[in-house]
Amino acid sequence: MRHSSAHRRRVAAAALVVAVVTTAAACGPEGDGAAGSAGGAGGAPKKGGTLTVLNRAPQKQFDPARLYTSGGGNVPSLVFRTLTTRHRADGAEGTKVVPDLATDTGKPSDDAKVWTYRLKDGLKYEDGSPITSADIKYGIERSFAAELSGGGPYLRDWLVGGDSYQGPYKEKKGLDSIETPDEKTIVFHLRKSEGDFPYLATSTQFAPVPKAKDTGTKYAEHPVSSGPYKVVKNTGDGEHLLLERNPHWSEATDKERHAYPDTVDVRSGLSSAVINQRLSTGSGADAAAVTTDTNLGPAELAQVTNDKKLASRVGTGHFGYTNYLAFNPESKPFDDPKVRQAVAYAINRTSVVNAAGGSSLAEPATTFLPNQKPLGHTPYDHFPAGKAGDPEKAKKLLEEAGHPDGLEITLTHSTAQNFETGPDIATAVQEALNKAGFKVRLEGLEDNAYEDKVHSVEQQPGLFLAHWGADWPSGGPFLAPVFDGRQIVEDGYNFNVGRLDDAGVNDEIDAINKITDHDAAAKRWGALDVKIGEQALTVPLFHPVYKRLYGKDVKNVVISDWTGVLDVSQVAVK
Repeated sequence: MRHSSAHRRRVAAAALVVAVVTTAAACGPEGDGAAGSAGGAGGAPKKGGTLTVLNRAPQKQFDPARLYTSGGGNVPSLVFRTLTTRHRADGAEGTKVVPDLATDTGKPSDDAKVWTYRLKDGLKYEDGSPITSADIKYGIERSFAAELSGGGPYLRDWLVGGDSYQGPYKEKKGLDSIETPDEKTIVFHLRKSEGDFPYLATSTQFAPVPKAKDTGTKYAEHPVSSGPYKVVKNTGDGEHLLLERNPHWSEATDKERHAYPDTVDVRSGLSSAVINQRLSTGSGADAAAVTTDTNLGPAELAQVTNDKKLASRVGTGHFGYTNYLAFNPESKPFDDPKVRQAVAYAINRTSVVNAAGGSSLAEPATTFLPNQKPLGHTPYDHFPAGKAGDPEKAKKLLEEAGHPDGLEITLTHSTAQNFETGPDIATAVQEALNKAGFKVRLEGLEDNAYEDKVHSVEQQPGLFLAHWGADWPSGGPFLAPVFDGRQIVEDGYNFNVGRLDDAGVNDEIDAINKITDHDAAAKRWGALDVKIGEQALTVPLFHPVYKRLYGKDVKNVVISDWTGVLDVSQVAVK
């Protein structure tokens, strides 16, 4: 998941990850037919009934080319199958990539620059026609069309010729870097080694699209289903999405999706308060309802916790996501490492966690990589300050840096009332820094202005609140965009805000990308995180925890650490 604005694009597109704790990823119980550890109504799940999904963000642009999703999204994965997908299991087990349309997760060349996939037998669209490798190639190619923008940027960066390809509506010839030697084989040629390619192949850009049925920008109104459900209604640009069974979907070819309900009725554009009220009351259709994008806020969570019946209907999810302080080391005084270290020592993570909603909704962070093994998390705390900060140590460092009388600085934040970059977190940071000898002025900006400023190389402030989440459970999409010097963007949205351009770091990123053994790569990502952390280019603050209500008739609750949200492909309501 990309940082900030791109994070919000994915929420709007696929409700995969949530805007942190604000009542909103993105970033999470299963049991192969039994109720997951998050609970659910008693009895074994059965086929039938209607699942209602109550969300804030509409399922806009319901076109596989335009959805910014990894793992196939949540609601989108009911309609779009891809070459690979996420394993639909609880917790860490759900961070594994598994075959979907393909027979395996891909066969790489020795340098991981060429990836070959073979399709399963018996794959069909909703009209009964066969799914071919050419359809997957075409689906990918149309995602390059300017009029279908919005999807992830990786294919444009990774595929040979992808940086200049304009899509099939403008170019008669397709991408030579995608070969389809027969109806069941597809081969990808990459510009550089990418051991994480099987994770990328979970994105909806890899969903098959039959060329004869492509209606361009209107395709979202009735995309041709390759999954267990088909779209029968899409109104209000995704505000009301009605899905019914795809009669030609075969569970024999799909080990990951159960497709228990007969119908999935997605209602969006609702307020957080309305969603949580409807879920808690559970009247009528709402008894069989879930949300994939609305958290319980601190006040709501306190109320729910005091009600045993409601508390039994709260799912807890974790997603690879970090909220942190970001420095611009080219801006004085943050060009001095001792000043950055002083900030790190001064932070009171207890007060920050409280500002984020308390320990039930946030976990203190001292590492950039979140506390998940698949990401490569390796515990470290280069600037140990305890739970409440170490203002005396911070003052000493300021004195060593030539500021014995303290230092005036500005902290930039968004004025949006959220628990990521908003006023509450900024105030908690301000109070801790003031105790350590800093004199902190808060600069609050309207959210769009804030996003534009912190991601502009020319305008970027010296110190600001930031956040980052992984597009898939690997250290690569977490560390590379933020710390790879070759990804510094001078004339657009720049995510490497620390301007780190270290040859050793860049080389290590390239070396890890060649590794196709995910566990081995994870260890290397963790070690790289430890190394980068020594430079105090960021100060990790907390990792969010997601708490969501679900209806009293909902069974088989599955929440993986890939998404952190309830998986609608596993839910039963009978």
